[in-house]
Amino acid sequence: MSDITKNINILVVEDDADINNLLCKILTKEGYSVRQAFSGSEAKMCFEYYDFQLVLLDLMLPGVTGEELIKDIRMLKTMPIIVISAKTMQDTKIEVLKLGADDFVAKPFDVKEVLARVEAQLRRYMLFSKSNEEKNLLKYKELIFDKELLQATVRGKTLSLTAIELSILEVLISYPNKVFTKANLFETVWKNEFLGDDNTINVHVSNLRSKIAKFDKENEYIHTVWGIGYKLGE
Repeated sequence: MSDITKNINILVVEDDADINNLLCKILTKEGYSVRQAFSGSEAKMCFEYYDFQLVLLDLMLPGVTGEELIKDIRMLKTMPIIVISAKTMQDTKIEVLKLGADDFVAKPFDVKEVLARVEAQLRRYMLFSKSNEEKNLLKYKELIFDKELLQATVRGKTLSLTAIELSILEVLISYPNKVFTKANLFETVWKNEFLGDDNTINVHVSNLRSKIAKFDKENEYIHTVWGIGYKLGE
């Protein structure tokens, strides 16, 4: 089993049982986890209950057509859709690609070509997903801040932070080498004019330090720059 097949779930949507079974057989043999759907309606139900990394999709389906299914999928998901169809007119290919399909394979198909296209689409998708995931993660020492989930962890332990503490931490970890004055922090986090009340900021920073230190006593994270403010970096 190659790295590309690990934890990959593929949905095969094809009303012809022989073709569906053939596709599932060759994909399973390559190490993919495969689920079958024999109509567009059944495929829609699968999307409600399962997470897939790729879809192999026929167009002429009972219930919901393949074209309609592409539209529905694209409203919710970004994973690759490979259309496998006997409708090989150029206009059809152009239409489904415009709707959001990523690739088109004509029937009758070559098994090796299908596998190659599946692997190529998954490679691009997994790299894209990893890149986006990494963009949402801000890291400093043992601390990781997830911008999408608005969650911070230290050594794998989730910090229980208030909304204000999360905001302060996000500001500091976004620019770890920048010194933020107390006025900077207050106006950025509280969205209000700083009137010189140090105590509000000091209390929240102190609480934040304590919560981080609970899981990592070896490292210092929030440094006080005397007479100026705070920074995350050394």
